[in-house]
This record gives sequence, C-alpha cells and structure tokens, in this order.
Amino acid sequence: MTTTQLSLFDYLEHQTAARPRDFIPVYEPLLGVEEENNVLDAVRSGWISSLGAYVTRFEHEFAGFCGVAEGVSVCNGTVALHLALHALGIGPGDEVIVPALTFVASANAVRYTGATPVFADVDPYTWTLDPAAVADQLSPRTRAIMPVHLYGHPAPMPELIALADQQGLLLIEDAAEAHGAAIDGRRTGAWGRLAAFSFYANKIITTGEGGMVVTDDPALAARCRLLRDHAMPPEQRYWHNEVGFNYRMTNLQAAVGVAQQARMDDLLARKRAIAHRYTAALAGLPGITLPAERPGYTNVYWMYSILVQEPFPLARDALMRAMREHHIDSRPFFHPLDTLPPYRSEKPCPTALRLSRQGINLPSAPTLTDEQVDYICSVIWALAQGAPDNHHDLRSSITTNMAAYSQ
Repeated sequence: MTTTQLSLFDYLEHQTAARPRDFIPVYEPLLGVEEENNVLDAVRSGWISSLGAYVTRFEHEFAGFCGVAEGVSVCNGTVALHLALHALGIGPGDEVIVPALTFVASANAVRYTGATPVFADVDPYTWTLDPAAVADQLSPRTRAIMPVHLYGHPAPMPELIALADQQGLLLIEDAAEAHGAAIDGRRTGAWGRLAAFSFYANKIITTGEGGMVVTDDPALAARCRLLRDHAMPPEQRYWHNEVGFNYRMTNLQAAVGVAQQARMDDLLARKRAIAHRYTAALAGLPGITLPAERPGYTNVYWMYSILVQEPFPLARDALMRAMREHHIDSRPFFHPLDTLPPYRSEKPCPTALRLSRQGINLPSAPTLTDEQVDYICSVIWALAQGAPDNHHDLRSSITTNMAAYSQ
C-alpha cells in the first residue's frame, strides 16, 4: 500500500499506531529531581544571588567539559558575547565579521560595544561561516571574526583560525547552540580566545536564563569577572576605575546548571539518537535536504533542521502550517541579519538568504519519544503524497536504516 492509495488521514493512522495526542513543541527542557534538590539547597543556604557555591562549581565543571581552564558565568548568552567582545577591547571604529545566518544577538552584541558587525555568507553544506566569504569582507578596520556554531554544527574553526592568524585578528566563538559539539574531538569553546555559551530554556543544558564565557587565558577570565561585577576589584570594594556591568548569574540559576551539567552526556547522546532517527526516516525524501555532519566534526543537533525545496510539493511555510494542523510545532530559520532593518546591507549574502527561505527546525527536545519522531516523519512523508513504495511502512524503514546511524 502506498501513500497515493490512501487519504492523508488514513495514511497517518496506518503509519503510526501510537499517534501522539498532545501538541509536540519545538523544544522543552529536561528537568528532574536533581535540579529541584539543588535549588532547594541553594534557597535553604540563604545564598540565592551571585555569591554561592553553585556559581563557582558550575563555572569549573562547565569549563572543564569544554576543555578549557576558566569559566565566567553571566546572566544570559547575549551578555556573554558582549562581555567577551568588550574584554578583548572591541569598540567604536572596529569591525567584527559575523555570519549572515544567525540569531540577531550575535550582531547586537557587536553593536553594544560601538563596533560594526559586518556580515559574511555561509557555507551551503554546513550552514556555518564560509572562510572565503570572510576573506572577501576583510578591511583595515576588521578586528575580529565571530563564527557561530549554527544549530549545533561547528563552524570551520581550523580554517578560520588560520585566516585570523594570518591577518592578526581576534577570534571569538558564538557557541550558544553547540554545547559539546567538536572538531576532531576538540570541543567548541576551546578554539577561540574567548567563547560564549547560552543556557536559555531551549538550549542543550539550561539555567532558565544564563550564559558563560570560557577561555584558557587566566588574564582574560579575570578581566571578564571584573567587568561582570560593575568593574569593582574584589580587593577594593565600591571602587570603580571604569564602567562595568551587572552581568552576574545567580546561585539559584547555577544550582540548576550543576544538575544539568551532570546530565550532559546523556542529553547529548539522546540528541544524537533523535537526529539519527530523523535521518533514517527522512532519507531519500525528494525535496528534503537533511542536516550535514562534516567528516571529523561532531554535530550535536541542537535543532534537527531540514531544507525544503522542489520537488517537495509544499513550500516551506505551507509545510509548517500543515504540520501545525497535525499538532507539530516547528520554526523557520533565522532571517539573514543583512536583511533586518537595523543591519540592512548593500552586500547580499545569497546562500544565507536561500537557506533562510527554505529552512525548518523540527521538534528537537531531548524529551521527544521515538514514537513522536516517527509520527513527525510520517506526517512529512504523507504530505509529500508520493513516497516510494519501499517507504510505505515507516517503522520498517527506520528499523532497516538505523544501523547506518548507530554512532
């Protein structure tokens, strides 16, 4: 029996006996008794603001996970970027090269320093910053390159480091979406002079809001800690030699972070298992491009993201609407930053624009069940209305193909 012999409704009923009744969100955090116990412990200790044992413990454990010496916790990922840029002396008159395809916070953090974000196009395969496009955007005012590990796939750090070293530029990682991603075993956060992470509720680990700057440079870490706390030296209370910020993380947030960090390996394993199940089920579907994993790179699939183009019968937005009718949430890719009113540019980034118009983020939470992933894939196949005969039994297809995606 093929999809062309079934109505859409009958096809979905035929494919997934365990059809989920509830709306499937694009993301939700995985929280448990450990997080609850840590928060209660912090509350009972009386240390609920930025002074407390969980703050320093979280900083130490997360930095160690990244493979660097120093972690500086902050109140969100955007200020982590701003703090990193400011600590490196980026300011008015400087230019920082940023990928055109990323969340607006990457550009905003540059603008907060008074510097100018300059947008470079992205690679069509990995969707991350294209070193050749970066080279085309260099100018005498360029001070830094800030690659983004988009949707969990690392940017090409070896090539970007070589370019930065050749040009005498700083390199800052925007790793907000890529906790645990790696290149040849070296994790994100361990490549740039500084790296910034986010712990927003939809990130791989969360503190609700929160972020961290990580580095192997003790002097830079000390600089970030000073600036984070109103530029007040710890040895001279209420004395301020410069303008600083109130970017501190609370002990309550860090208490959640410590529990989340303990789950990291399990969360990453589940994220990759979900991605492999999606890939096994959607492989071969005409008009659907699946996310890449460059050889030697570890994609943590913060979002499982696909591209929709012909010959798929529905355009991207129509597919998203149809999925929502079947209780499946999704998100479009980010708008290219060079198309947004505050940052409109005369230099187009055509790859970023194409990806932005074609990209969908499918539900990607670690709480997703295998049955929910199967249901989502069955909806997409049914909407294709022309799946080949050997895909008429989705579960059989997944069982057959999962062996190829067992890592």
